[in-house]
Amino acid sequence: MHLSDIHDNNFVSLSNLLLVQLLAATNSLGRIMSVAPATAADLVSHIYDLQRALRCVTMVNVKGQDTGIALQGVLKFIGEGETRAAHLAERLGVSAPVLSRHVAELADAGLVLRTPDPDDGRAQLLALSPKGKEKLAELVRHRAETLQGYLADWNEDDAVATAAMLNKLTASLKNSIRARAAGTTNEHAGVN
Repeated sequence: MHLSDIHDNNFVSLSNLLLVQLLAATNSLGRIMSVAPATAADLVSHIYDLQRALRCVTMVNVKGQDTGIALQGVLKFIGEGETRAAHLAERLGVSAPVLSRHVAELADAGLVLRTPDPDDGRAQLLALSPKGKEKLAELVRHRAETLQGYLADWNEDDAVATAAMLNKLTASLKNSIRARAAGTTNEHAGVN
């Protein structure tokens, strides 16, 4: 499976692919493994459980919204700043036609603006419209409020520590995937 083959309904497949690579990536790079195999297997199990829980929560929370989860993801990335469509497709791990459909739907809803790239007339620059910025802020607020409700029995220190560990895990997975695809991580330092 290649990242460009991932579509809306294959989110779990992408997650599964990443989890399988979690165990293989570090060892295949010839590094000394600092996490015991049993611990790594336990992490994989917990990540699978988290993935399933997130999928269930996401499906429940998306019902009744005018943008599905895939469109919300595209909106989030465009909200990080004006970007070329090709660069965005690469970051999202989707093919150009898949992204084009999503962008067209968001543009038709008045959430995204498409303009010609002044440096390359063949390329498009994507940016959020004022309505798109409002929609993204609404989605972020809704997701934060929803998560706060789910974490009602947590304290702030646990939430901060979990966020830090998830960030560290995400960075490790990204670096491992990048290194497997390109040979080394140092060659692509700073590439997202």
